[in-house]
Amino acid sequence: MHGSAEAAGAGVVVVGSINVDQVVTVDRLPLPGETLIGTSMTLLPGGKGANQAVAAARRGAATTMIGAVGDDVHASAALPLLVESGVDVERVATAEGPTGLAVVSVGSDSENTIVVVPGANASVDEEAVARHAEVVSRAAVVVLQGEIPVSGIERAARLATGRLVLNLAPVVAVSAEVVRLADPLVLNEHEGRLLLELVAPEAAERLAGRDTSDASAGGDAAVVGELRALGVASVVLTRGAAGALVSDASGSWSVPSPRVRAVDSSGAGDAFVGALSAALAGGSSLLEAAQEAVRVGAYSVTTAGTQPSYPGVDDELPSTDEQVTPIEVQS
Repeated sequence: MHGSAEAAGAGVVVVGSINVDQVVTVDRLPLPGETLIGTSMTLLPGGKGANQAVAAARRGAATTMIGAVGDDVHASAALPLLVESGVDVERVATAEGPTGLAVVSVGSDSENTIVVVPGANASVDEEAVARHAEVVSRAAVVVLQGEIPVSGIERAARLATGRLVLNLAPVVAVSAEVVRLADPLVLNEHEGRLLLELVAPEAAERLAGRDTSDASAGGDAAVVGELRALGVASVVLTRGAAGALVSDASGSWSVPSPRVRAVDSSGAGDAFVGALSAALAGGSSLLEAAQEAVRVGAYSVTTAGTQPSYPGVDDELPSTDEQVTPIEVQS
């Protein structure tokens, strides 16, 4: 185990991946089979779970991380910003073998490609999660992603008695029962369609049979509606610079994102999820939490890197003059 921090029972408990990011910058992303000369290479702490934990802690939430690093030299590079941000890392185990690695290529237009090698994250399975059952079950908010084994995701989801933020990124084959435990289910527009193909093929076919190209006129809203129709209590669909769609029992809205000059979009989705979780743990409604989360996500793309780009509670977030607008979602 590693480090020291606040006592167990934190408001936000993140069960997920811890990686080291090898970030390579290039003028443009390579085509298949193409070799390009990169302009720089940096090793940074990452992993969707760790990123979301850092983002939540920096937004003021008492945050606990459950995960694993390897017994290699990269382990020491994976944890410093978690500790510096105040995340409780006492429940981060050391597994035999390498620490998780993400190879990130970032183009001059801020777009990126990411290849993840799980390493120690593959050990965060059902048995590993069960060792921390009490911590997970006492959390106000439990946060999960798709970079640990499905058995670990499903065990943590079933242990949660507080609010479950399920961010299926990447999309993995969890059961429809576990998807229905989410409140909210957080996906981007592409992941939403992929999840429907996995757990509700008939819904995916309905989407394929209609014009969903115009997101503002209902394309992404249709995806949200099909996800809600599965029995999911609430859904947040992130849409990059276009903001997010939010739907729960109180209504459905389009939440605009501030306009900023993007430098590096990697980790922006994790910034959003971490900030959303922190706000929910603090008592905000889902709509209020999403409004803050889009601002945190926008802030994060204005500087390079993932965890180093996340704002603290004293940092000034970008704002927008655009208003939240109600949308029609058939659920």
